[in-house]
Amino acid sequence: MDLNNKRVLVVGLGKSGVASALFLKEHGARVTVSDTKSEDQLRDEIPVLLDQGIAVETGGHGERTFRGQDLIVVSPGVPVDAPPLVQARASGELVIGEIELAAQHLAGPIVAITGSNGKTTTTTLAGEILAAGGFPTVVGGNIGTPAISLVGRATHQTVVVLEVSSFQLETIQTFRPKVAVILNITPDHLDRHRNFQTYVDAKARIFENQQGSDFAVLNEDDATCVTLGDQTRAQVFWFSRKKEVKQGAWVRDGQILFHGASGQREIMLVSEIPLKGAHNVENVLAAICVGALMGCKSEQLSSAVRNFKAVEHRLEYVATVQGVDYYDDSKATNVDATIKALESFPANIHLILGGKDKGSDYRVLNDLLRARVKRVYTIGAAAEKIESHIKGAAEIVHAETLDNAVRRAAAVAQPGDIVLLAPACASFDQFQSYGHRGRVFKEVVKSLASPKT
Repeated sequence: MDLNNKRVLVVGLGKSGVASALFLKEHGARVTVSDTKSEDQLRDEIPVLLDQGIAVETGGHGERTFRGQDLIVVSPGVPVDAPPLVQARASGELVIGEIELAAQHLAGPIVAITGSNGKTTTTTLAGEILAAGGFPTVVGGNIGTPAISLVGRATHQTVVVLEVSSFQLETIQTFRPKVAVILNITPDHLDRHRNFQTYVDAKARIFENQQGSDFAVLNEDDATCVTLGDQTRAQVFWFSRKKEVKQGAWVRDGQILFHGASGQREIMLVSEIPLKGAHNVENVLAAICVGALMGCKSEQLSSAVRNFKAVEHRLEYVATVQGVDYYDDSKATNVDATIKALESFPANIHLILGGKDKGSDYRVLNDLLRARVKRVYTIGAAAEKIESHIKGAAEIVHAETLDNAVRRAAAVAQPGDIVLLAPACASFDQFQSYGHRGRVFKEVVKSLASPKT
């Protein structure tokens, strides 16, 4: 779409909404932004937009605001079934998301990575592998830098590596990745998607516009992923840490191998992966598939993996205080991520759970709690639900706040124990984001290590 002099409404003033509004204005559109947050809540964003001549509506969406727009760009945090958007579509107005807007203006090949867990680690690693392979590479999307902000930095030769969420995939139209990856699909965001199948369908849209020259990468060890193998026109490659795959990456006798068009090749030993947990082996296998399919050599793949550092707030080691190890897995915002975190430690875990519930069933944690966890410290809005689901599986301490949970755990933990923040919940009841929650956790741990005198 030629944006010059077009009337465009941006709904939602998150990071991607602001970036979209500025991009649209730069390309000649007449831009209005609308958000349900108050003017005070948006005091940091509003001056930037007003300085560019962008009209700002706060405190709710006016009915007239949505009328007569040539284009409506919706931020991922805004439900696609919000009444004003439903009405806008019924009136024939075009509604897309920021990731679709970016895709229409990105010139180079796109690598898109989604899944319930592991997206950020795999996206970051894939970007580093491609850079090691000599490809001009930019990384963004749901990982932090909005995709629309990458348009000015990417040429036809630039590989654009994007972490994409189910919320972003709901609003695509022409989005077509050269390589599309689904790492795994387990129940998440059911408060928004309402049921698991709708969530799966949203994830599967990553393949929607692919053609026979493109690649789809799927987890052969994930039952839901296996069912999606025939939902793309792309060439399907698999990854597995449990079995040999027809084409893709797998583990045999501690060795990672890749089988592609040029035959089978050894990449590296599993023992050389610097990340903790079996789930990270899967993330590495997926990233190796991406690099191999884009043309990276074996030594470039293995070197990038060996030099990779863990992503912040993803099973991140924080400190050892009086013999107790503290790990920040604030990015474990669903139950399956918490399961993977617990599986990374054999026993003696003090687990911090809670936050904003996403319609999850916490009872699936109970076997691991019995086997590996000494105490659970519950925090936030979901605490009572969690306590009712895990009662009897572990000792429960109702801590209410993260600060209190860390200090209660520190008071009773013994040398050799693990204090693990893996909350299985969103953060928005007490924090601005999972990153904010993780930073608070690390600050409290550091205060334990350096007590005031």
